[in-house]
Amino acid sequence: MGTMQELRTMGAVERAARIDLAAAFRLAVRLDLHEGVCNHFSLMLPDGKRFLLNRYGLHWSEVTASNLLALDADGHLLEGEGEFEKTAFYIHSRIHLANPRAACVLHTHMPYATTLTLIENGRLEMVEQNALRFHEDIAYDDTYNGLVVDNAEGDRLARVLGRRRVLFLASHGVIVVGPTVAEAFDSLYYLERACRLQVLARSMGAKLRAVRAEVVRETCRMILADTPRYAGAHFGALRRILDREEPGYSR
Repeated sequence: MGTMQELRTMGAVERAARIDLAAAFRLAVRLDLHEGVCNHFSLMLPDGKRFLLNRYGLHWSEVTASNLLALDADGHLLEGEGEFEKTAFYIHSRIHLANPRAACVLHTHMPYATTLTLIENGRLEMVEQNALRFHEDIAYDDTYNGLVVDNAEGDRLARVLGRRRVLFLASHGVIVVGPTVAEAFDSLYYLERACRLQVLARSMGAKLRAVRAEVVRETCRMILADTPRYAGAHFGALRRILDREEPGYSR
């Protein structure tokens, strides 16, 4: 049993985690990264035994810090009220278990990234600055097996993702992971921006302009070196908008 100070500190850390994840849901609505009342975000809590997940049936504009569910890896509902989506549990729990990098796991059907999963050998090409941040950090699952409704399929997706940051799911959507909500959300945002530019460029029917391999590597290195600081600033700025315009997310 921890001291009262330790317990208060743990409570404050969990409260901050809940607020960050709730902010990510609200921001995803504003940026058109959501779909219906499906798709799901999760965040492993500092104890490494529980993760937060959105409640089934809520629109993401309704998600708050207090209505997030806390689950364990066996699917026990430890905190909160309501149901969780089965596919959400099997995707997120297995990735959290398999990938230490994946403290935060974001799954969406955001339109431009999903568009690339619909074409044969759809790939995010390293031809534009936003894309370069994902150099050698994307996995592609080219087999669509339907809904993820058991541990076996969740484990398969976790294996395909491996230690990479992004997984494109054939005919389905994307998964983005990160060590914090801020870094995962920043990646999600720039992934969709990069995919949007490539979908638009391909619609012009011309050949994509190549970027030299050494420039790809060096640009990626420079972007990643600054990612924690930049992602924190980016997410902080977006949260300030929420604090002004829809502060209820943090309740």
